[in-house]
Amino acid sequence: MANHKSALKRIRSNEKKRVVNRYKHKTTRNAIKKLREMTDAKEANAALPDVVSMIDKLAKKNIIHDNKAGNLKSSLTKHVASL
Repeated sequence: MANHKSALKRIRSNEKKRVVNRYKHKTTRNAIKKLREMTDAKEANAALPDVVSMIDKLAKKNIIHDNKAGNLKSSLTKHVASL
């Protein structure tokens, strides 16, 4: 167990961040799945900017890697363009 006050605080703050990061990541993954299941081009075009924004925020906070974010955005854009 941690012996220092700062280490105990770090454990508490890490747990809070972990929960928030999991929530944001899961929410984004659900939004991506919904976008991939869409068949209406108008609806997909309207949803794409929101999903891309969510992906960018995850990459900015280092929840996902920058390259993964780029790959996701690219594949989603291609999917929406093919509708």
